[in-house]
Amino acid sequence: MTERKTVPMRFVALLGLVVLGSTVWAQTPAKLAATVNGEPVPLADLDRVVEMIVKEKFKMQPPTDAQRRQVRMEMLTLLINDLLMKQFLRKQAPPADPVEVDKQFGEFVNNLKTQKPPRTFQEFTQETGQTEPMVRGNIAATLQWIAYVKAAVKDADVERYYAESKDFFDQVAVRASHIVIRTTPETSDGERVQARNKLTALRAELAGGKLEFAEAAKQHSQCPSAPTGGDIGYFSRKGMLDENFARVAYALKVGEISDVVETEFGYHIIKVTDRKAGQPSDYQKIKEEVRDFYIEELRQKLLMQQHKAGKIDIMVP
Repeated sequence: MTERKTVPMRFVALLGLVVLGSTVWAQTPAKLAATVNGEPVPLADLDRVVEMIVKEKFKMQPPTDAQRRQVRMEMLTLLINDLLMKQFLRKQAPPADPVEVDKQFGEFVNNLKTQKPPRTFQEFTQETGQTEPMVRGNIAATLQWIAYVKAAVKDADVERYYAESKDFFDQVAVRASHIVIRTTPETSDGERVQARNKLTALRAELAGGKLEFAEAAKQHSQCPSAPTGGDIGYFSRKGMLDENFARVAYALKVGEISDVVETEFGYHIIKVTDRKAGQPSDYQKIKEEVRDFYIEELRQKLLMQQHKAGKIDIMVP
């Protein structure tokens, strides 16, 4: 399992929040990038993070306007997600112990000195534009997340997750082709019904042997894979493709064709063309890694719920 490296979740929140933490407690900012349930994401925070990423990512040549816009939207998404999680934790987790915040802050400062090249905390703040209260606030949020996970995640949950995801931990790989009719959030209900009906009819022709899957993909699929018959290659059970798509594909036998599957990208019919068995895993040997994956999926689910329930207003183009 060593090839699938992941940062343990007890560190993920700290790393993400320290690098990307927003100053939601700042005094009435003049300009906002967004508001999240009425709380501000200051434009200055977004600009600071964007410049930091651009400086790191585009060392050889300046980014194009399109590349800068892409970085800007990605960073805004991260700042919004950060604030959504902090709001969730305020309601669902106890406040962080100030003594523990002091301890973690001291360790963070000491860790800066051991990096290559070593940095002082003052150098860190100059490079990132963060202040000590911001870093302490992010550490507090991380401690709240750890407390929430400790209360919410039971050993039985992790073991059940392993059983349900054994194909992933056994490194099984599936190869599939698909036919997709794409949709967007703006797609009307009527258009969605038409897309589903079209694929249902296509599947009936495929099942009846009246049409070859590859030819149908070339004619009808709205995907760059269409010219190659819809082939999207091998993929693992988790982390590479939409969960609905992967779950259905892994339930199929080689040669089988799915019913119509809905994902965030549209409607699909899937044909599995190959399956690699992988290697059996031992839960007792990898249970900490399984736990980390389970906690990360829990975080993603919580974020999705907060997005759906929250009121997010974006104020930058």
